Amino acid sequence: MVLAFLLACGPTRKIGQIRQQELAATLALSRNEIEEERKVIAVARRDTLTVQDEGGNTVLIMKAVKDQASGEMVATDVLDAAVITARFRNVAERNGRIDLRFEIIVPALMQDTRWQLRFYPDMFILEDSLRLEPVLITGREYRQQQLRGYQQYEKFLRSIITDSTRFLDYRNLDIFIRRNIPELYALKADSSFVSDEVFHSLYGVTAQAAIAHYTNQFGKSLNERRKSRQDAMYARYVKVPIVTEGIRLDTVLQNANGDFVYHYTQRIATRPKLRKVDVVLSGEIFESDHRLYTMARSQPLTFYISSLSSFTDGTERYLTRTIERRAAANTACYVDFRSGKWEVEPALGNNREELARIRENIVQLLSNPTFELDSIVIGASASPEGAQAANDALAKQRAGSVADYFDRFIRSYRDSVQRALNEEARNTFTLTVGDDGKETVGRVKARKADLPAIPFRSRSAGENWDLLSFLVDSDSTLTASQKMEYTKCLQIKDLDQREKELSQSGFYPRLREVLYPRLRTVRFDFFLHRRGMIKESVQTTELDTTYMKGVAALKDRDYKLALTYLKDYKDFNTAIAYVSLDYNASAMAILQELERTPAVNYMLALVYARNQDDQNAVQCYLDACKQDHSYVFRGNLDPEIYVLIQRYGLHKEEDD
Repeated sequence: MVLAFLLACGPTRKIGQIRQQELAATLALSRNEIEEERKVIAVARRDTLTVQDEGGNTVLIMKAVKDQASGEMVATDVLDAAVITARFRNVAERNGRIDLRFEIIVPALMQDTRWQLRFYPDMFILEDSLRLEPVLITGREYRQQQLRGYQQYEKFLRSIITDSTRFLDYRNLDIFIRRNIPELYALKADSSFVSDEVFHSLYGVTAQAAIAHYTNQFGKSLNERRKSRQDAMYARYVKVPIVTEGIRLDTVLQNANGDFVYHYTQRIATRPKLRKVDVVLSGEIFESDHRLYTMARSQPLTFYISSLSSFTDGTERYLTRTIERRAAANTACYVDFRSGKWEVEPALGNNREELARIRENIVQLLSNPTFELDSIVIGASASPEGAQAANDALAKQRAGSVADYFDRFIRSYRDSVQRALNEEARNTFTLTVGDDGKETVGRVKARKADLPAIPFRSRSAGENWDLLSFLVDSDSTLTASQKMEYTKCLQIKDLDQREKELSQSGFYPRLREVLYPRLRTVRFDFFLHRRGMIKESVQTTELDTTYMKGVAALKDRDYKLALTYLKDYKDFNTAIAYVSLDYNASAMAILQELERTPAVNYMLALVYARNQDDQNAVQCYLDACKQDHSYVFRGNLDPEIYVLIQRYGLHKEEDD
């Protein structure tokens, strides 16, 4: 009893001390990260830097600290070894994300083998708060008690009988059947199936009734009661479940030999207007399922976010575009003609579909709100069979025939439009009230169809040898030797003689039957001008929407998307996207060609620092500060520049 009392007094006394001291775990900046940063600061790229001041004078900058006795800055390679207790640090945003690194430090007095410590980091972003994954520190005896609970619950589960046949009194059931139903007993060794209905009809009792009679109902009822109490028994034995999901850490401590330190890393996506993130820590001490102590919230640890998106130049960019008064469009139409004929026959071959397509094109041009149709030039070509002079004349006649066909179509279309306008006018009434108050109903005057007369010009394109050569080269039926024979015939300058030579070849039937019909094309050239435009050309400016999409993506810190829009512009915003994605060589190539504004100098300093070129990095940073004093403070936000400031004691006089 005395030993148990003394053991119980140990944790109670510790809780009293913890309460008295208001002890709590603390949040601190990651010492690993600070040490790495200090090592970087301590590494000398060169002992002395030579830079230019505002007056163009040469200034020497050394790694320096202030001498406490004299107050002067002296060069040194020794880094101050004082413990850093700052409650904030600057973190650089890279590719739209930042990594928050901090430590949870648990004093030894708060640790006990019979306790579980539960720590809850909370992150505050703008107006939102988010509870991060908790950290659990479990004492050895606490975990053993948890495991004993699981063992007791497993023992309870094993007491539940899952096989219901175990409650059946087979011996007495066998005797009952042998004495009262010998016919059934005779089937004991028979494997044939007997349904419950047949069993009942033969013996006057169901199989279920017989089994129920010889079942241990009390034992079965007790087993069912155990099944129904599974949740209650789990809560009884497993007072504090071992949780694995949603926990950052659950470590079991054997002894409290000193402060416990956990290095916590949380990656978050940045968002517009996000300048800082606060992290606070709260916690509790549990013994079994009893809360012994609630830890006060810690002071916030603040992370100031350095994002290069703040450098984005949002100035609107415009494109200069030249607009020509005149425009042209063209299309080809395959109209079938009978051999030696030029009349348009809509029912011949595929003419109906081809002619309908051209009619639709003409209607769209006639009703275009931007362009007005001036004229249509129609040129027809012919296949090579027959005399060249006759073919040229035939092609011109075919062009004229097609021109007449569509000229009639346009006149008919204009008449139909005018009829529609007249019908609309007949069905539209106006109501006027005279001075005497009488109402008069009238009709509106029909509008005149605004469809100008379109002149057609026809011309002959002659025999279409260019298209024939293309068709021969693309034909999969003709052999390589046949194509070479065709090419040889092309050397003949006289077109009639060339055709005669081809007609004697073995592949001529394919030319005439398959390829020649495709040479009888009709080409339409539509000539238009912009409505209301008098000058032949004007220049206009319009917003460069592609560029502005890149600027918007840059402001939203979507740097990969921004680069897809900006990569062809090669300006300052493109350089920001490259630097943000750590594509420093591409950024440098752009920045070195730009005017040395404060922002350009500062961005160059960042890139030079990443390339470990301290000389140029410091010079560009100081130039930016001379041009714009706000960059003195901006430098503390970017880790690369902050390292230079600390390494070479920049702005010490201003700080003092």
